Amino acid sequence: MEAYLDNAATTRPFDEVTERMAKVMRTDFGNPSSLHKIGVQAERYVREAADAIAATLKGGRKNIIFTSGGTESNNMAIIGGCMARRRRGKHIITTCFEHAAVHEPCRYMEEIFGYEVTYLPVDSLGHVDPNELRSALRDDTVLVSVMLVNNEVGAVLDIAALGAVIKEVKKDILFHVDAVQGYGKMKIYPAKWNVDLLSASGHKIHGPKGAGFLYVSDGVRLHPIVHGGGQQQGRRSGTENVPGIAGLGLASEMMYENHGEKVEQLYARKQYLVDLLQTVEGIHIHVCDPSDVRGTAPHIVSAGIEGIRSEVLLHALEERGVYVSSGSACSSNHPGISSTLRAVGVKEHLLESTIRFSLSVFTTQEELAYAVGQIKELLPVLRRYVKR
Repeated sequence: MEAYLDNAATTRPFDEVTERMAKVMRTDFGNPSSLHKIGVQAERYVREAADAIAATLKGGRKNIIFTSGGTESNNMAIIGGCMARRRRGKHIITTCFEHAAVHEPCRYMEEIFGYEVTYLPVDSLGHVDPNELRSALRDDTVLVSVMLVNNEVGAVLDIAALGAVIKEVKKDILFHVDAVQGYGKMKIYPAKWNVDLLSASGHKIHGPKGAGFLYVSDGVRLHPIVHGGGQQQGRRSGTENVPGIAGLGLASEMMYENHGEKVEQLYARKQYLVDLLQTVEGIHIHVCDPSDVRGTAPHIVSAGIEGIRSEVLLHALEERGVYVSSGSACSSNHPGISSTLRAVGVKEHLLESTIRFSLSVFTTQEELAYAVGQIKELLPVLRRYVKR
């Protein structure tokens, strides 16, 4: 048996998504900038995908910019947003446990253009105190960038509360939300939450890799970071990835169809997994309350297991067909101490002993039971070889 439990890294595409993409590549392969009917058909796929995605966010087609994925979307929001406001100030606010796709563009703006970056702390639940944000805001603040769901521990930030603070203090500060792990897993209301920019990626929601989008609210101006033929109203040049965009649009529709049922199923599976893990000797569930997992994202469980290094357990499980992660596969496949785990106060002896389970709509109870069963079998053997 196999149990793929690394869905925060990537998901298996829906069959309908791969079929649509194949059709676009085989028969509807036109350039959406071409004026003939094959080009018009390709442009229709792009337009329909934008409509479908915008509908999930209560926005309009013009609010969607297609990108190559979450990393480009984050770069476009941070670099493009700051450059468009470079005369208003040079101060950025983010948090101490953002994904590298946010931290690195912030650092780039700091090192190359002289911006100052403030890193807000998080508490043991991975939450940002709105009052801490209020205190950090300044006259020269041009951008606040935070994640909706932390990719390693599944903490959910109160975006509505943070957005309210920002706009109360200064309405023209851009508020960017990295929703790569949250889009598709929860209902998102950018306008209601005062979000100006929001990033998402196709391969986290059973869509294709290499396709994502940036939601841009009405009236927000971005400095383009990709220049060329002026596609997408000049906001992101380059011939659109029509198969990827078509797949992304369909995946978005499918994730938000009967969305409440999907979320309920994920939470039920997550609670089942946490209950099973609680029977493992020396287990510590990070961030979420093991008795009620609903305060966190429905698909991520982070657990520290005493007496074993995470990479050792990861590869031992791999040999038995169980696939988990020891951190963020999006960031690097090289082992290292997680800044996220430090930020939420994970004890020192568990920093190198934490693995991440991440679920999807395809995950079954049988897979979860098999995975925990393999952990129970492996731990007594593996712990014999740990240096003390």
